[in-house]
Amino acid sequence: MRRRLPWEPLLLALLALFDLRTELQLLADHFTWSSLMVIPGQHPLAVVVLALLPSLLRRYR
Repeated sequence: MRRRLPWEPLLLALLALFDLRTELQLLADHFTWSSLMVIPGQHPLAVVVLALLPSLLRRYR
């Protein structure tokens, strides 16, 4: 029997990446450490969701 992938954590991860897309594009074009450090202050929820994604995946399995 196949295990289903949990859609809730994956949806949260996609929404977090969607929220961070412009910041990630800027980092890809011109990386600086200071711009990397500013991202958690501007997008705290997206950063927390991505940081806790492994825990969420374990919980929903």
